[in-house]
Amino acid sequence: MPSLHLNGITKRFTGHTALHDLSLTVHDGEIFTLLGPSGCGKSTILWSIAGLHRPDSGTIAFGDRIVYDHGRINVEPEHRNCGVVFQSYAIWPHMSVYDNVGYPLKLRKVDKARRDRRIHEVLELVELGKHAGRYPHELSGGQQQRVALARALAHPPDMLLLDEPFSNLDAKLRDRSRQWLKTLQEQVGVTTIFVTHDQDEALSVSDRIAVLDQGKVRQVGTPADIYEHPADLFVADFVGTANILAATVVEADGSRALVRLDGMDAPLTVAHRDRRTGPVRITIRPEDIDIVRDGTTPVPAMNTVTVKIENHAYLGDHFRYGIRIGDTPVVVTTTRRTDTSTLTVTLPPEAIRVFHDEPSTNEENHLASVH
Repeated sequence: MPSLHLNGITKRFTGHTALHDLSLTVHDGEIFTLLGPSGCGKSTILWSIAGLHRPDSGTIAFGDRIVYDHGRINVEPEHRNCGVVFQSYAIWPHMSVYDNVGYPLKLRKVDKARRDRRIHEVLELVELGKHAGRYPHELSGGQQQRVALARALAHPPDMLLLDEPFSNLDAKLRDRSRQWLKTLQEQVGVTTIFVTHDQDEALSVSDRIAVLDQGKVRQVGTPADIYEHPADLFVADFVGTANILAATVVEADGSRALVRLDGMDAPLTVAHRDRRTGPVRITIRPEDIDIVRDGTTPVPAMNTVTVKIENHAYLGDHFRYGIRIGDTPVVVTTTRRTDTSTLTVTLPPEAIRVFHDEPSTNEENHLASVH
């Protein structure tokens, strides 16, 4: 299967620029997820790849084959050989599962024997071989989603494009469908572009993720890169849950820094490869805050404080405690139950990320985060 190359893609709608000089490379055979909030340009990218939108600048190539070069080349959608699964599935209600899956082959005038063989192959692939004669209204939501996927794979595509295909499913079925899709994609090996605003979905199925905001790429990386080493404050806040605290760097030597928070007597020590001082935002994940001891007796350690529990919640596999560090509300998650009114917690220096206010420093801040 080919790789995908988008270079300098800009797309404007009336009074609005949806994509700003965007470039991305998707490797052959990987699941590449476009992740971001509504209106960030995810679907615009997908439909530009499919040929349903025509960008105002840039090029799109499937491997060595250029399918779009502004003002020069525009391969029509039907000749780009993309398999598409829409959010609504868009399967024909008056057609059986067999006929829905076979429709792309019929359009391409594939002879009946070959068509029949291929339909049965892909239905077995998506575990619907026994449902060929059923109609969409006789299927569950998850089965309808698999019919749409089978139809997209019926004529082997160069690119598989998935537009939030699990958004109409309930939580448990979504989780099972993600695992099933990952296994299926590994079997088929087709280069897959997956659009979602669901961070759990992106983290669980992707080989790599592009985090988008207002038509621009904030960060590209593996799920672990994106979660553990966010490139900027937007990524840290959007992917997962992050405590964000306003602070001031009062001392820095290029490897460590002292950071003061409002309402906190002693500064925090953080790992930070930057010598600048001044206002910053720091982030720490709720699960990265260590509970050292329940009760009121402080434990001598770096970045250790005893705090009052302001609220708490039991969430089945973990507990969530609301505390306050300095003047800022902070969330801690843990598998440990406590029946006391206070917690002694430690903020590990290597788990704290420091972000200066200037947008131009995002890459530098990413490098400054401890790996």
